[in-house]
Amino acid sequence: MSTELLYFILGAALNMVVALLIVRFIYYPATQDKTYVFTFLAFNTVIYFVLGMLTSATLSVGVGFGLFAIFSVLRYRTDEMPIREMTYLFIVIALPVMNSVMMSASSIPWLLVANGTIVALLYALEKEWGFHFAGSKRVVYDRVELITPANQDRLLADLRERTGLPVERVEVRRIDFLHDTAELMVYYDEPRAAQATPVQLVKQNA
Repeated sequence: MSTELLYFILGAALNMVVALLIVRFIYYPATQDKTYVFTFLAFNTVIYFVLGMLTSATLSVGVGFGLFAIFSVLRYRTDEMPIREMTYLFIVIALPVMNSVMMSASSIPWLLVANGTIVALLYALEKEWGFHFAGSKRVVYDRVELITPANQDRLLADLRERTGLPVERVEVRRIDFLHDTAELMVYYDEPRAAQATPVQLVKQNA
């Protein structure tokens, strides 16, 4: 087995282990969402092998980074990808670029440190160590008489009762007097699991 092939296999193993750590043991436990797991792992693996073969074929490294740039600006037109998932996608795309282009005997310690740092950082961020994250949801609210500053306490109490969320503050984004509704952005202190997507509250009869 040639030295070049050996480093190629080692890089593939390192890349796959790090990708699995990020996707399976950091991203998935925090979101419980399988939607993008296939995309993350497939992108990561394919890009590693493509770039690994490009660099081993004596092509310019710039070609590999050009391919990375093309993949990094991909947009899914069927469904908008949230910022959080776009961040993970960028990470799992950047990893194979780094691992395939820089894999060599002298670079292995640097790659181990870089990959370990990325995994540790993502784990710390997901565990919210040293950070406090506030959830937010967009709400279409039907009791416009409560959105005045004088009724702030009543508004918060009503939102907490009707949404079941520990609402801390509210921003009025838009008021529709024609339909007696207001668009609010409510902020609350709750684990990220409940922050998946915006919701709208339909008009309710008291």
